[in-house]
Parts: sequence; structure tokens; C-alpha cells
Amino acid sequence: MAASTAVRTPAPRATATSTATAPDAVADPAYRLFDVAVRRVHRVGASFVRITFAGPQLPVFGAGGHDQRLKVLLPQGAVDLTLAPETDWYGWWRALPDADRPVMRTYTVRAVRPEAGELDVDFVLHGVADGHAGPASAWAARACAGDRVVLVGPSAPGTGRRWGVEWAPPAEARTLLLAADETAVPAVCAVLEQLPAGVRATALLEVPEAGDVLDVRSAADLTVEWLPRARAQGPRAHGERLVARVREVAAQLVDEAAQLVDEQTAVAAGDETDVGEGLLWEVPEQAVASGPDRLYAWLAGEAGVVKQLRRHLVREVGVPRASVAFMGYWREGRREGE
Repeated sequence: MAASTAVRTPAPRATATSTATAPDAVADPAYRLFDVAVRRVHRVGASFVRITFAGPQLPVFGAGGHDQRLKVLLPQGAVDLTLAPETDWYGWWRALPDADRPVMRTYTVRAVRPEAGELDVDFVLHGVADGHAGPASAWAARACAGDRVVLVGPSAPGTGRRWGVEWAPPAEARTLLLAADETAVPAVCAVLEQLPAGVRATALLEVPEAGDVLDVRSAADLTVEWLPRARAQGPRAHGERLVARVREVAAQLVDEAAQLVDEQTAVAAGDETDVGEGLLWEVPEQAVASGPDRLYAWLAGEAGVVKQLRRHLVREVGVPRASVAFMGYWREGRREGE
């Protein structure tokens, strides 16, 4: 097994408070359309391209921080995206013929600069090299300055699920474990960059190749391990390195005394992850930090792999379900967006 690429930036330990657990704003945000154009295209990794969007409406985009999601509407057919109504844009989108309906995909807000009217989104170029790219990856691979799209997001700043933010560790968490594949790398990097000093965080990130290792800066006591699948004899199976490394790291992070788990609770938790062919997504409403090191885990990526990771932490390591957030961003064998 090839060695992982690890980067560590130390800082004093404390509790995961401050920006890691900012409270929700009181009022629900209104979701609106943002007519934008590509300002810059920057290849940040072998499989990642950062696209900077700009537009006169972006200074009022409702930034939520951390792993905030937004919708990207990509042009298809002859439909003019600027004609979408502000009120019932979704009804307008659904009513369009299939051939003309703009492609809609969900992405992470990588960064927002309201004063410059700019917003960054990192796209993973799935299947571009072998001609099997989905519509969003194909669009990102050929995007040029001036290309127009429409973004869908909140109209006022805030944080929490109403802003598309799932990162919500409990205030008492002192040890954070984040595990993800390339589809969740933009979300993980955004989270890590916003962690306060004093938090201990370990991020395990499986990516297609060594050229996908990114520079991540954080005030936290941070260790980032990059796990490329590529090797001389052919790429490893998706999730192979991530699952193996999570098993190793979890055993190190969790105190032996915390590994005792009630059998009935473990079985019930395992059964809940058997979600058939659908994606899975569960973020504890009342999250807790477990064990002497106050562990909280955040898992995201391919649904089958995420299910394995969550099951291992809950059933075999003994981490309480309320200490694990897990999100299936996609499922192996399905085309992008299916």
C-alpha cells in the first residue's frame, strides 16, 4: 500500500466552539437566482478546477460558511437563463422540455468575496479524460471567462441547514475526524480553513491521483492525509484507501474505554444504514462528542463507502450515532445527477 501524503499544522488544543458552531440566524432565508458569469478559471489540482463567478447581485449572496451548498444552473438548448422568474424559478425549470431544461447540480461554495462580487466553486472533473464526463464536469472542463450561468442561493447571510450548511459539531467537541472522497474535498477544505485555534482535526481525503493534493491552511491543530488511488498497476478501487485508513485512525483517536458499545444499540444503528439503492444523509439534530477526547466524525462521499465508514465507527469502534454525521454525495454506478 502506497504511503499517504500527510501535512500537519500544530496549534494548542481547546474546545470546538467559535466559528465551528455558529448558531442559526432567526429568520428563514429567501432563495433567489443570481445571474453570474465566469470571471476566472484556475486548475487547482489534476482533477479539480476552481471557477470564479462574478455578478452585480453577488454582494448580497447569503454566505453561510463551512460546507454551504448552492445550486448551479447550466445552460442547455436555447433557453435564456436570465428569463427565469424570481418567484417560481423551480416551477419554470420543471416545466421546460427535457432538451432545453438547464442542468441543475449541487456544489459547495468554496469562497465568497462580497466586496468584489465574486464566488468560487471547485468542480471535480469526473470522467473528462476518458470521455465519460457528466454534463457539469464537461461544462467545467471547457468553461471560459464570460460564460454565463445562474446560481441559486440564500439572499441574506446566516448559518445552519437553512443555508445549506451541515457542519455542526457540538460545542464540547475537541477531536474532529473528517473523511471524504474528491467530491467532498471542497467542503472539507472550506470547513478546515474556518476551524478556530485549539481544535484538533484529522482529515482523511481520498483523491484520484497525487496531483490532487491541495494546500490547506487552518488555525486548528490539523493533520491532513491525502490518499491517491492512482498507482503504476492501475487505480485502486474507490474507497479502498479511505476505508482502510479510517479504520487505522479511528482506533488511535478513540480511547479503549469508549469502544464498549451496547449490542442492541449497535445492531439498530447498523440497520439504519441499510438504505438500499438510495443515497444516505444523516446529520444528528442533537450532536454529541464522545469519549475522553470528545470525538465528532464527519463523513462524506460515495454512498456505499460512507455507509461502511459509519457502520465501522458505530458498530465496531463504539462511537455513538449522535457523534457521527454522514452524507452520501453520489453512488457508484450512477451517472452524475442521477
